[in-house]
Amino acid sequence: MLTNDLLNALKGYTANLTRSVSLVLNTGEHSKRDELKKFLQDFTSVSDKLTFEERELPQLRSPITFQVEADGQPTGIVFSGIPGGHEFNSLVLAVLYADSEPQKLDDQIKNLVKAVDAPLNFEVFVSLSCHNCPDVVQTLNQFAVMNDNITTEMIDGGLYKDEIEARNIQGVPSVYLNGEPFANGKISTAQIIDKLLEKHPELAGAQAPTESLPLQDSVVIGGGPAGIAAAIYLARKGLAVTIVADRFGGQVQDTMGIENLIGTSKTTGPELSANMAQHLDDYTVTKREHLRVDRIEKGATKKVVLSSGEEIETKTVIVATGANWRELGVPGERENVGQGVAYCPHCDGPFFKGKDVAVIGGGNSGIEAALDLAGIVKSVKVFEFMPELKADQVLVEQAQTRSNIEILKNVATKEIVADNGKVVGIEYQDRATEAMNRAELSGVFVQIGLVPNSAFLDGTVERTSYGEVIINEKCETSEEGIYAAGDVTTVPYKQIVIAMGEGSKAALSAYDYLLKQ
Repeated sequence: MLTNDLLNALKGYTANLTRSVSLVLNTGEHSKRDELKKFLQDFTSVSDKLTFEERELPQLRSPITFQVEADGQPTGIVFSGIPGGHEFNSLVLAVLYADSEPQKLDDQIKNLVKAVDAPLNFEVFVSLSCHNCPDVVQTLNQFAVMNDNITTEMIDGGLYKDEIEARNIQGVPSVYLNGEPFANGKISTAQIIDKLLEKHPELAGAQAPTESLPLQDSVVIGGGPAGIAAAIYLARKGLAVTIVADRFGGQVQDTMGIENLIGTSKTTGPELSANMAQHLDDYTVTKREHLRVDRIEKGATKKVVLSSGEEIETKTVIVATGANWRELGVPGERENVGQGVAYCPHCDGPFFKGKDVAVIGGGNSGIEAALDLAGIVKSVKVFEFMPELKADQVLVEQAQTRSNIEILKNVATKEIVADNGKVVGIEYQDRATEAMNRAELSGVFVQIGLVPNSAFLDGTVERTSYGEVIINEKCETSEEGIYAAGDVTTVPYKQIVIAMGEGSKAALSAYDYLLKQ
């Protein structure tokens, strides 16, 4: 199962282990147990610091469940299933986390996690083809190794279909905390922290840093293409710069195929995000990752207040917070997220194998989603509100060649219908005749554009009725010393290459402003 290339890479990753790390498999009978056993034996063969054991562990879920131990003690990290596909990295990182405290989490997040004094038992149902799932698994695995009160278990939904059915799970990652639903779908570390604070508000004070940063020349808010470009340009000028982001890469992380970034013929969102983060590391920039900005206090010197309670004083601010998927806003949408309503075809498409689904939206993202799903599901109906599709012609032509894709134009989705907790259809209206119709299907993938992440700017700078920050040709907002760039602004054409350029322009404008002070 593990190729020689993988084993050689794994040998390099584990070469510097200082503790004895064991992968302990529960006893019992299961059709997949021998395969998992061979997988774990091969995995642990690369280092004398790694061992494989079999032991009766009645607290574990099944005979294909194993736990990670360090120096003979449980780390709180558990895997149910064979962590292949995207989850292979989660297992590799779990071993490294077991060896030493994770380094990538901000100290403020670590302080909060270490302050937890009640049992937190997380279960994360995943699909091995889901590229968002490992982010959640790896975040919670880090939490577990830092606090004995926290455990986390990755569960391969494909091997626990009875449990998937019992819990009505139709989207991943699906996270449960102490047996109750906690989160569903794509969720960042910052959002996990927010949800944790909702349930345990007493932890909030644990995040506050012990020392304040000195006055900054600029604070960049957002870790996508615009934010990272701005931070790099500012740092190259020798300025004191802090970048605040809930995750580096932003929305780009969720884009699988990128073929229009000039100078790079083909890449993926995760690859580009990693490259941008690595480029940022070449410069002296203070990072505040997995945190949000609650508000900006205006003045000659601005104060940026983080979700952790930290307050950063700065001469300028660049807002590059991007945008998130837009919701339909129809009955049956929000209440059925994870039960048939989804926003990520790559993550949740496999749950609808052999079923009929819908894609709402006829732009590039909608037609790309339909093409992705067509190879998995029985049929795809594309619902487009306008009389004509907005997608690029090359994508439309590809969709028209697929026998299991049907395109409905000039229709308005009115309601997503569910029965017994699962989506069963869509009610929609023909806008030309006003006739109401119903399509029987099992899943709905919403792909209708983006909403600017600008709510925290209410009362700070001028925005459009859609929430976009209004800027001029120099990325200046209505407030002196505050700039904005990328998808959060009024600049048309939400593209990676445009966001990078706008972020660079905002940084240069902020630099010119600072020179004149």
